[in-house]
Amino acid sequence: METYDVIIIGAGHNGLVCAAYLLKAGYKVLLLEKRPVPGGAATTEEALPEQAPGFKFNLCAIDHEFIFFSPIIEELQLTRYGLKYLSCDPHTFCPHPDGKYFLAHQSLEKTCAAIARYSARDAEKYREFVEYWTHLMGAIAPWFNAPPQSVLAIARNYSQKNLLDALKMVGSKNKALNFIRTMITSPEDLLNQWFDTEIVKAPLARLAAEIGAAPSQKGITAGLMMLAMRHHPGMARPQGGTGALTQALVKLVTALGGVILTEQMVKEVIVDDNRAVGVKVTGGKEYRATKGVISNIDVQRLFLQLIEPGVVETELREKVQRNIVNNNETILKIDCALSEPPRFEAYEHQDEYLIGTILIADSVAHVEQAHSLAMMGQIPDQNPSMYLDVPSVLDPTLAPPGKHTLWIEFFAPYQIAGKEGTGLNGTGWTDELKNQVADRVIDKLAQYAPNLKSSVIARRVESPAELGERLGSYKGNYYHLDMTLDQMIFLRPLPEIANYTTPIKNLYLTGAGTHPGGSISGMPGRNCARVFLQQQSPIAKAQQSILSVFNSVFAQA
Repeated sequence: METYDVIIIGAGHNGLVCAAYLLKAGYKVLLLEKRPVPGGAATTEEALPEQAPGFKFNLCAIDHEFIFFSPIIEELQLTRYGLKYLSCDPHTFCPHPDGKYFLAHQSLEKTCAAIARYSARDAEKYREFVEYWTHLMGAIAPWFNAPPQSVLAIARNYSQKNLLDALKMVGSKNKALNFIRTMITSPEDLLNQWFDTEIVKAPLARLAAEIGAAPSQKGITAGLMMLAMRHHPGMARPQGGTGALTQALVKLVTALGGVILTEQMVKEVIVDDNRAVGVKVTGGKEYRATKGVISNIDVQRLFLQLIEPGVVETELREKVQRNIVNNNETILKIDCALSEPPRFEAYEHQDEYLIGTILIADSVAHVEQAHSLAMMGQIPDQNPSMYLDVPSVLDPTLAPPGKHTLWIEFFAPYQIAGKEGTGLNGTGWTDELKNQVADRVIDKLAQYAPNLKSSVIARRVESPAELGERLGSYKGNYYHLDMTLDQMIFLRPLPEIANYTTPIKNLYLTGAGTHPGGSISGMPGRNCARVFLQQQSPIAKAQQSILSVFNSVFAQA
């Protein structure tokens, strides 16, 4: 039986980041990955080797912003392992049916000048809006790089600039109250307060909805920072695709002596006397851990499927089963190999439009329908809204010379209403249905880029059910659980288990389902490693014992 200090379930990018820090601290680490390749949602693969050899596709994550709020790239010296980022500028293009279009550069000045062609007021308000959210990000960024319930660690992260940003947000009673109101209202209401034109409101609503909810939903206004982040610190992609980040981490982990085993699906966490001591994989083989087991998968699968029911306290088990929200919204993913890039001829086409993200969002109502129908189990494919990239324009290494790749994200329900018990895993999704939906999505996009259909060499369509099965994500939710305000920061995934620890000794949590949430950042992995390392020190253990005594006293009072 193989024994390690730490076993990490899942070799997604957060698991790899966590492993790197633990290996640097001298621990012996094993990562177990169910897929043939590490990376989880952060892979780049030749997914159509027969129909389109030489084309490399990002099978899930693609655009990187949050990672630049973290010190991970510098601390782990990932550039030494081949990681190179390419900046996306311009970063957002959104054509509208009437021939107008939104085009945002990293330069706020250039973006405002483009908006001013349609509305001088919205141009000025856009400047104020981005500045507001930039200060807000500066004020809350220190929270991202610390355990969410560790007040001292968060406080130590605050620089003078962060403090000044915080004062701009909550430096007076009115500012503080307006900040609270901003966070608990809906993106739609906030956009109507700030702007007049759909030219500005629609792309902002579409990016805000990347959190995975309709723009009318209260408590998801944090999604509005998405466009502000593309101005500062900016949006970029690794050369070679998102998988290049994974490859750099894999090189680092293996160079430090870490072991990564693929096609090893964990079926059970072995718990002895309320202590995680190892795991069992498909086929029955066991691996032992002397210091800890760290889960990079969602907590619902961990607690409800990998741990015996009697091990987890009944009340917590029921909360994991019932209190964690996944609203049924996920994505249908379309990847295409193209003979030429899409051309938006009716929109003064320039190749630079294709460098960043292209949004098909005709209005806030269009975005609202796309998300509301999905949450109700309906497929919003009669008038599709979508998020797409042509990554090979920025990075030609992703396709053969002169050819291109197309990445399309279309929000769709995991469980189709009225089709329960049919299709893959009872979700209603079949190969025929997913291709019918993809046809409608392509038809909609071709209204803006008429050359698209004739340029498709081959395509790959992955239904929400297939995505969930490939990633091992509950209900196809690649964020593990919804990114709503009630499930963020010190509440993610639940208050009792929000600090990367669990009631089972030596069992830790990381990944998208922990603070600060989904997207490519590596912060959950870094923060989890920090908590693990702190708990290994005698001082930390003594503090933990004292805290347990206080908790016991208060519980009896």
